[in-house]
Amino acid sequence: MVSRRTVLGALGATGLAVTGVAATLNGHAPGSDALRHVLGVAGPVPAGKRPVVRVDRVYSQYRRREVDLVTILPPGVPTSTLPMSILLHGLHGNARFAAVGGLPDALVTAVGRRSVPPFGFVAVDGGDNYWHENAPGDDPMAMLLEEVPRWLAERSCGPVFACTGVSMGGFGALVHARRRAERREPLKAVAAISPGLLLTWPEMAKRRAFANQEQWAALDPLKHVDKLGPAPVGVWIGDHDRFIEGTRKFIAAAKPAVASVTPGGHDDVFYRKIVPDVIRFLGKRVETP
Repeated sequence: MVSRRTVLGALGATGLAVTGVAATLNGHAPGSDALRHVLGVAGPVPAGKRPVVRVDRVYSQYRRREVDLVTILPPGVPTSTLPMSILLHGLHGNARFAAVGGLPDALVTAVGRRSVPPFGFVAVDGGDNYWHENAPGDDPMAMLLEEVPRWLAERSCGPVFACTGVSMGGFGALVHARRRAERREPLKAVAAISPGLLLTWPEMAKRRAFANQEQWAALDPLKHVDKLGPAPVGVWIGDHDRFIEGTRKFIAAAKPAVASVTPGGHDDVFYRKIVPDVIRFLGKRVETP
């Protein structure tokens, strides 16, 4: 079951190329502000340099609801074999707000300069439960594993090769890497931006994302570094981020391929500084024919 309410057209006010079958988003005409949030851009962009973005409504059996599915692609490249990175949003976010720090523009720029091979991103609504089944019958991780690859194939996109996440999504990206490794289908790369890693249960309990301390401990990447699998991991965080202590501990234990701690906080100002490096990290892991 797929219900499409898709943004359509090249919108000069934002410089975005958005393709689809209907000029509505959640039943309403898309405003330029909403589309800026999807793409993280501020002004007009030449037609040949616009990211191609599609927003669909799809029904998730694992979440028992309709969700937004957002694909972000570089322009002018074949999509049938285009590698895709899942893009996980943070707490109280959604698929249309997942692309932080001008990520779509950074992707288009890097692909246009041939500094990375072409690849794309796919974001989907995951709720607020740290990308696991906290509420019975609402399992966003199963949605990522079982449904997202099918939804991509239906849209003539290639396979998932990586997972990228911000804040709560960074936590989720590390859990996703673990689940893929357990299935013997390891990812090629994991990018965790300001990952929501905390050191104490009272602090995590405030987020109401886990039923109890035991459930959190069973999933916490800090406690299961040895289960992440072979995928190279990149971590980026600002030195004034609220998650800096937990992330420093993860870096010390996991020894990721990229461990970037630079000045900044938990905000878009910081994300814009590091997003180009995230794109380069992912691009190096794209397998080319």
